[in-house]
Amino acid sequence: MSIPLIGAVQGITSTGVTPGVQQANASDGSNFAASLGGAIDNLQQLQSTSDALAVKAVTGNLDDIHDATIAATRAQVTLELVAAVRNKGVESFNNIMNMQA
Repeated sequence: MSIPLIGAVQGITSTGVTPGVQQANASDGSNFAASLGGAIDNLQQLQSTSDALAVKAVTGNLDDIHDATIAATRAQVTLELVAAVRNKGVESFNNIMNMQA
């Protein structure tokens, strides 16, 4: 089992685009939007896996509790990262809106 360095960006290539997403003009922001969309999809998948393993742990159908603990921690750290990126985006937007021409 490989553990990604940062769970939210798992599946994003070095070009910053999730595999299968067409390259668009870099000035329109679609690459950034695709990267964020991929990160959110990954977060939802991690949370679903964590929830399923938690249910198995509670019902006694889980062989190794470490799997549930790792999945829960991975989902938590990913959520914190996505929230931090969102907060930085909102902060940046507010800074741009406060600039005077």
